[in-house]
Amino acid sequence: MITCIAIDDEPLALKQIGSYIEKIPALNLLAMFPSALKALEYLQHNEVDLMFVDINMPDLSGMEFVQSLTHPPKVIFTTAYREFAMEGFQVDAADYLVKPISFAAFAKSVEKTKNRYFSEKEETPSIKHDDQFLFIKSEYKIVRINLNDIKYIESMRDYIRIHLANEKPIMTLLNMKKIMEHLPCETFMRVHRSFIVNLNKINTIERNRIVFDNKIFIPISDQYKEEFQQFLDNNFLK
Repeated sequence: MITCIAIDDEPLALKQIGSYIEKIPALNLLAMFPSALKALEYLQHNEVDLMFVDINMPDLSGMEFVQSLTHPPKVIFTTAYREFAMEGFQVDAADYLVKPISFAAFAKSVEKTKNRYFSEKEETPSIKHDDQFLFIKSEYKIVRINLNDIKYIESMRDYIRIHLANEKPIMTLLNMKKIMEHLPCETFMRVHRSFIVNLNKINTIERNRIVFDNKIFIPISDQYKEEFQQFLDNNFLK
């Protein structure tokens, strides 16, 4: 199921988008916001697959909001102004809808976005795994990665970047949820919507951040803090 949020400063428009989302089984509405600022705060602690964002909003426009995100979810812009459509595609929007929005147009946009970004292609798997290693598709090659060599994994929109101990990072077309399914949970932990770390590679923790090589700082978000704290408690020498 695709998790999503809706953002619009017009109450009636926001209510309409919310009702449309609830009619589509593939969508799971997590929250609705009357401003981009409130949504920005929510995204600091929660992971979302898809956002429906009005462009023309006070204080922080929908376009400025998306541009401010380091790793934004997929976006379908909603707008009363057709001239904003080109700007939407400049920030890699999945689609845009011009108000007034019919349910037929909304459903068609969701289906197109789902097929393009969220469909599972079982016939061409991107990953094979064993207890000690993974086989990953990267740049038209299949690459073997030893699990012990992985320091951390970083989300890069539709891709992930696997950072290794003594080699260059490897990019592959996967999402964080999928890669976690193939990693041993006793060794790898998700600590942020954009980061998975190899617990065996952690040397230093400071101010809710994991430090690699004294220069790479991995934040620990509130969403994953409790699980990470439990790991520390279980391994802390008192």
